[in-house]
Amino acid sequence: MTIFTELESEVRGYSRLWPVVFDRAQGSRLYAEDGTAYLDFFAGAGALNYGHNNPLLKQVLLDYIRRDGVSHALDMFTVARQDFLQTLNDLVLVPRGLDYKVVLPGPGGANAIEAALKLARRVTGRQTVVSFTDSFHGMTLGALAVSGNAAKRAAAGVPLTYAHPLPYDGYQDGAEPGPRYLDRLLSDAGSGLDRPAAVVVETVQGEGGLHAAGPQWLRDLAEVCKRHEVLLIVDDVQMGCGRTGPFFSFEDAGITPDMVCLSKSIGGYGLPLALTLIRPELDVWKPGEHSGTFRGVSSSFVTGAQALRSYWSDGTLEKSTRERGERVTAALTELAGSDPEFEVRGRGLAAGLRLRTPGLAHQVCVAAFERGLLVETSGAQSDVVKLLPPLTLGDDELDEGLDIIRASVDAVLARAR
Repeated sequence: MTIFTELESEVRGYSRLWPVVFDRAQGSRLYAEDGTAYLDFFAGAGALNYGHNNPLLKQVLLDYIRRDGVSHALDMFTVARQDFLQTLNDLVLVPRGLDYKVVLPGPGGANAIEAALKLARRVTGRQTVVSFTDSFHGMTLGALAVSGNAAKRAAAGVPLTYAHPLPYDGYQDGAEPGPRYLDRLLSDAGSGLDRPAAVVVETVQGEGGLHAAGPQWLRDLAEVCKRHEVLLIVDDVQMGCGRTGPFFSFEDAGITPDMVCLSKSIGGYGLPLALTLIRPELDVWKPGEHSGTFRGVSSSFVTGAQALRSYWSDGTLEKSTRERGERVTAALTELAGSDPEFEVRGRGLAAGLRLRTPGLAHQVCVAAFERGLLVETSGAQSDVVKLLPPLTLGDDELDEGLDIIRASVDAVLARAR
């Protein structure tokens, strides 16, 4: 690994938690260059909902490359782009009664957020965006401004402005007020909060510690935004594409955001793609006003469309994700018992186990790696063990991973107590 330590920037992170050189991957497992297998409960931070090198997606990609399909086309019309948009509309938007236009903002989730923020400000003529405690929306300056993580914000090197944080659902054990507080602020001429352009929210805070907003909290938030003519942006970059069960994480709350940001698994195969879905009346862009070289990677269109056809033409994946999510929650709840050290968080197959003692969550992740499982920490204090397995994993793999989590927690607590 000399070349990595000598040549690559110190900014690298995941390789410090998992200090091996990976060579290949299939389904729910990665294999190091020495052949050691690791069960993957990280899934590319949510970019691999359908597993590594999914054969259904790999075949269409190989076929596309073999026939010399267009590999790069900016925003020119291509067959791959056409097929993806049609499939997205037919299998995702229309069945859910969603009338959105699609902005292709760039290759990553931060691009989707930046496009949404820019458009919200352009449409409303306002500048401030309301965000929430413990949120994370990306590493670019606009996305960092609406993120809560102090360490990541500090790396910006400049003031992060035009954002106003409010307490997320359950913040400080629910002692802080929720959307009704926002309503009072916006209704009070003396509150000091100007009417914002938008509110941006994650329904489950993936990087922020697996906090999950309740359905009523989300409905209240949507109602307040509508009443005050503030645009509601849902960041579904990590929790979309079925991670919580339904395709969009906000479906169970019964809300319809003004904008939705998608990335990670929308490309299906782990290839870069991001979308910003917007209500048609918000589409006030002038041609080329929001641009970029990689606003639609053809290979991602190909595998993304196939992923939708393979997994979202019926309710099979949603049902299995909900069932497995319940199994994970039950297993973590049993592990936690009545021990005040633990707190179980999350929704669907985005689950978290918080360990209140500083440093223990990291130790659990290290112990899990030693036992052949990849999991990372989450939260501003890195105090949550985050479980994010592929949605397509087998029941035996799920049981195997949960067994490793139990063994790792037991080993760490045995050393600590």
